[in-house]
Formats: sequence, structure tokens, C-alpha cells
Amino acid sequence: MIQEFHLESYKNELEAELGEILSYWMDHTVDEKNGGFVGKIDNDNQADYSAPKGSVLNARILWSFSSAYNLRKKEEYLRHADRAYQYLLDHFIDKDYGGAFWSVDFNGTPLDTKKQVYAIAFVIYAFSEYYKASHRKEVKEQAASLYHLLVKHSYDRVNGGFFEAFTREWTEIEDLRLSVKDANEKKTMNTHLHVLEAFTNLYKIWPDAELRRHLILLLQDFTDHIIDKESHHLILFLDERWDRKSEIISYGHDIEASWLLLEAAEAIEDIYLVQQMKQLALNMTVAGEEGLDTDGGLSYEYEPSSGHLIKEKHWWVQAEAMVGFFNAWQINGDNAFLSNSRNNWEFVKNNILDHKKGEWFWGVDENGSVMQGEDKVGLWKCPYHNSRACIEIVSRINRL
Repeated sequence: MIQEFHLESYKNELEAELGEILSYWMDHTVDEKNGGFVGKIDNDNQADYSAPKGSVLNARILWSFSSAYNLRKKEEYLRHADRAYQYLLDHFIDKDYGGAFWSVDFNGTPLDTKKQVYAIAFVIYAFSEYYKASHRKEVKEQAASLYHLLVKHSYDRVNGGFFEAFTREWTEIEDLRLSVKDANEKKTMNTHLHVLEAFTNLYKIWPDAELRRHLILLLQDFTDHIIDKESHHLILFLDERWDRKSEIISYGHDIEASWLLLEAAEAIEDIYLVQQMKQLALNMTVAGEEGLDTDGGLSYEYEPSSGHLIKEKHWWVQAEAMVGFFNAWQINGDNAFLSNSRNNWEFVKNNILDHKKGEWFWGVDENGSVMQGEDKVGLWKCPYHNSRACIEIVSRINRL
């Protein structure tokens, strides 16, 4: 009975927080001047209407409002999803060469026209979720078309997996990186994780046989190449032959991948893969626990070569920890995992939520102070990780 009470309390708090997150995005981010949504807002809620707008941000806005509508059926969520979808369609989708631009300027004019597979995966992910909300046939067709485009241009038919990026015309490009922080390698864990995530969501609305095969191949890419077989941490950067090019450990990605891999196996209903991914999820969750602090927060990264632990605690890492630990508890019933999830939410409430001005801060530094100079809304600061954490845990508790 005590556990049931705690779960009900957890669910109620996250239902309320989901409403708070989306209220912020409805109240502060709609760009009435230039269309769509504002590209950048700082911690004081000052909007920069001249900032570029990113495909990742806009796809994640579309996913968040669509998914929240699918949970709650609130018409205002669907209206904002409609707005996000139309802006993506009008300004980010490349009508000449297919795919989506990385960014547009504040007026919606193409800015960075490269084809980053990571970004296109998020458009597929968002369109698939929006189809569940809107039931518009053309949305499913657009998602499937983008999938075919990625397989045609990005899939490595020699070694498997997906290449990172291309020019607008889908030719080779020198700079493959998602950001200046990343290694310039042909394959990354991050892109493969979100291609898997996108294909999983697409399969839920379009159970195509070839798509199913690609999901199986992606899961094999993780088990064969991307997950370190001894430590169960993810290898972040690899070359085209899957040779390791990075030693850095990302605790947030470890914990995020732990539940997304299982979700993919469950979506295609492969009994063997489900059992394999359950065990892998537990192993990866235990590996991710290495980054847990005594305050319940999950640290950002660890550099084995120097022994340096980056104790910053970013918003998205905490959101994924909430889901990943809850998922591990569902697999084996170990209440320590459930406690980790709840404790992480307590950490978020005490340190990451902006109780005065809304939304979640980017994070706190190693001293527990709010990180300065980071976005509250931006190319990377989106409503997806935190709204998804709320939606996932509420939905999982509802199904118990």
C-alpha cells in the first residue's frame, strides 16, 4: 500500500509538471512576429526574436505537444502541435532535395542547409507522434518518405549503421559534427540512438517489414559495436568500420539508451530481443548509476584518461534518469531503482526547476549553482526531455 501511495503521488506531481512545462512553451515561445516559435530565450525569459531557429528544436516542440495531446486530449496542445507541424513543413522541409535543413533564420529562410541525420530523425519522430494526434494521412506519408530518404542516402551498406551528415544535395561533407563539442567522426552513438527512437515511433504507426528489419539491425549495431561489452557504457564516437574513437562516458546517454533500446524491441514484438534488451537495460542502468551523486542528481560526463568527473547536472540528464531508473524497477522490481527515480525528481524540484519564471534551467554546476549563459529555449534547449519524462512515467504508472 505504501508503494502504491508513492506511485500515485509521483504520477500526480508529474502530471502537474507536464502542464507547467507546456504552459511555459505556450505562454513564452510562440513567435507572433515571425511565425512558428522563438529561436532563443534566456533564463530571464527575454526572447531573442532575431535568433536562428533549429530543426531539432522545432521537431521536439511538435513531438512534445503531440505526445501531450495523445495523453491528455487538450485541444490547446493540438493547436500548438498544428502550428509546429506547419512551420516545419513550410520552412524546414527541403522541397528540392528532400530531408530537413539544420536551421533557418528568424524569418524562416534556410540558413544552414546541411542534412544532419540526427535532425531528420527527430522530424520523423515528431511527424509519427503528430500522426497519432491528427490522423492526417499525409503526415504518415511524409514520415515514411523521410525514412526512405535516410535509408537511401545515409545507410552504410558495407558496414551497417548510418553516416552522420551530408550537404544539402546529399553529397559528402567535411564537417560531420552536431556541435563544436563533438568529434568529427562518420558514426556516432547519439545519431544511432535517435534514428532508433525515430524508427520505433514510425513503426508504431506503420509496421513495415523493411522498417522492422532496420530496427533489428540498429539494435544489433548497439550490441555489437556501440555498447562496451565490459563496462556497459556507450561508445560515443566511431569511424565507418565501427572502430572506437572516444573514451568519454556520458551518463545521461547511458540511462536514456537503456530504456529506448527496450522500447524498440517491444515495438517489434521480438521475444528474444525483448529479453536481451531487458538484461542490457539493467546492465546499462547499473553502469549509469556510477554517475549518481548523493543529492540524487546524475552527473554529466566522466573522462577515464584524466579521471575527471564533470559534476555539472544538466536538465536532460536528470529527465532521462527519472525514466531509466523507473524502467529498470519495472524490469526486476528492485526498489532501489524506484528510489533513484524518485530521488532524481526531488533533485530536479530542488535544483533544476525555475519556480519563479517557469521551465527547467539548463542545469547546475559542480557547486550546485544555476549554470549561467545557457538557454532556457534554444537550438538544444527544448521541451522534449522533461515533458517526455513526465509523459513516460505517468503512462507507465497508469498501465501498472
